[in-house]
Amino acid sequence: MTFTGIPDEALEFYEGLAADNTKTYWTANKQTFENAVRAPVVALCEALSPEFGSVHLFRPYRDLRFAKNRSPYKEQQGATVGSCYFHISAEGLFAAVGYYQMGSEAIARYREAVDDNRTGRRLERLVAGLRGQGYTVSGNTLKTRPRGYPADHPRIELLRHRSLVAWHTFGAPDWLQTGEAAEHIAAVWRELLPLHAWLERHVGPAHPG
Repeated sequence: MTFTGIPDEALEFYEGLAADNTKTYWTANKQTFENAVRAPVVALCEALSPEFGSVHLFRPYRDLRFAKNRSPYKEQQGATVGSCYFHISAEGLFAAVGYYQMGSEAIARYREAVDDNRTGRRLERLVAGLRGQGYTVSGNTLKTRPRGYPADHPRIELLRHRSLVAWHTFGAPDWLQTGEAAEHIAAVWRELLPLHAWLERHVGPAHPG
């Protein structure tokens, strides 16, 4: 399947879903989802896969078992290609790389690596460089210092992280409706992947098993 862009109908579909997140809306507009959202996203994944790796497409249905928000459908279509993530929503295209969640053992390894002057300074430079290029680098953080580390630690901001992600919000530029979108997202991922490489090398798997 050749990727030719993400049509405006995809964003309009999610605008409608945000206003009416019900089975009635979904059923009435399911063919639009299949044609304007799912098919182009699958084609985009296939275009990116040779460089970035295997594809995983997220289900459009929310898991409501433990959710406070009872809306049945996700208001974005997300996918991973290798270690990289993107999604399409009413706001347009979003791309990210990093560890979205870390288990307790991974958090402990992460903090040890941040505390170490050699590896910690390397991460500090990576994060500063990405922010300097206009990327957002953030994640779930503690409000206070982690136990066992001084409040005046030179990398206390990074030590507070329980996840670490770098991302870019493209919005909906004209090229989103063309095949050029694949190269735009690939260019961003190439710049963000050194962060993931640091996490893989010094933290290892984000979760056991």
